[in-house]
Amino acid sequence: MDRAHIEQRAAKALEFHDRNFNCAQSVACSCCDLAGLDEATAFRMMEGFGGGMGRFTETCGALSGVVALVSFAQSVGPHNPTTKRNTYAIISQLVDAFERENGSTLCGHLTGHVTGTKLQDCPKLIQDGVRLTAECLGAEEA
Repeated sequence: MDRAHIEQRAAKALEFHDRNFNCAQSVACSCCDLAGLDEATAFRMMEGFGGGMGRFTETCGALSGVVALVSFAQSVGPHNPTTKRNTYAIISQLVDAFERENGSTLCGHLTGHVTGTKLQDCPKLIQDGVRLTAECLGAEEA
């Protein structure tokens, strides 16, 4: 997917965040079509992932949105569960890239709520989540 399309998706994600979507919902709803998922389902599925999973300041919601969409897109479902190994390998690469870019994968560390030192703000994390998702799932739109 080209940079302009990724930037359009990132802008849409930030609009969602401005409308009170959490970080996970913002990423998932702006890229749900890439995984073959509708926006309403993506929104509902990601509701508890904001604030580092229900405000526990654990895994960043933007990253959770990436993991959810990529997992949904990669899985062949319960009747022939053969895709897990490949999905884990892809997710591992995405998580590593997110952590390298931002210094952590933990919401409380990224936002400074746990450490007192902010590494990134949510809009930047959302944009990174959209970029990672679009780069992983959006090749056919390039």
